Amino acid sequence: MTESGTRGCVSPPISQAAADATLAALRFDRDGLIPAVAQQHDSGETLMLAWMNREAVAETLKTGRVCYWSRSRKTLWRKGESSGHVQRLVELRVDCDGDALLLLVDQTGPACHTGTRSCFFRAPRGDALAEISKPVEAPAAGETR
Repeated sequence: MTESGTRGCVSPPISQAAADATLAALRFDRDGLIPAVAQQHDSGETLMLAWMNREAVAETLKTGRVCYWSRSRKTLWRKGESSGHVQRLVELRVDCDGDALLLLVDQTGPACHTGTRSCFFRAPRGDALAEISKPVEAPAAGETR
């Protein structure tokens, strides 16, 4: 069971009033973005960091499927739309300042385009930056580690 009391099930879509209150509490940066950390809801594993705009947050709250803003493509990015490795929202949390999000998710497959479970697969070891976990799947087409 997670801290929020969930038992591994995805929360139902929240009410429009709760979505509106959540959006009103957020402080987006000058580019209209807010950082969002995705964490596996049942293990606490940190999976990735991405960015959301107001539309991505609203869609995520409405559908329960995590949607981000792609800064490179300048478009909404629904996690897993090409890889099939979707993130289902279990709970969205807003930090104390309203300028960062924690998404408790149920991740299907690897979260990282490199094929690793988490984007955080490197750490200093000895005199180098070492890979501390191996891919669980081949990297996405055109991607390297």
